[in-house]
Amino acid sequence: MTNIVLLVGNLGADPALRSTDGGTDIASFSLGTSRPKRDAEGKTYKDASGFTAKETEWHRVTCFNGLGRIIAQHAVKGMLVSVKGRLHYTKWTDREGIERYGCEVIADDVQFLNRPRQGGEAGGSGEQPDPDEDVPF
Repeated sequence: MTNIVLLVGNLGADPALRSTDGGTDIASFSLGTSRPKRDAEGKTYKDASGFTAKETEWHRVTCFNGLGRIIAQHAVKGMLVSVKGRLHYTKWTDREGIERYGCEVIADDVQFLNRPRQGGEAGGSGEQPDPDEDVPF
């Protein structure tokens, strides 16, 4: 049996880093993935601006210890990343006694697919990369 998730998307916010009383570092962030919207006949269509209409899904991603520290230090809102991990489901009872359920991706590996622009924002600025610049991957 296998539980493997592979997602490629953009961070919805800067990662949050916290530590447990036992010393485990935990970074969490939201990851947005997109796919084309489909009409009632199952066909994709264009939005008002002429681009293929998209639906965004948001995923909660959690990273532990070393990976969590790296993500918290280097990842920023809008950055394009690849996440490999596993699905983890939780169940708890809230303060009002209502049973709640949640799902998150426990990341084993996160790859940065673009670099933050000057000022910390990631994304496509339209600038071409310098081919002489040393790329670490």
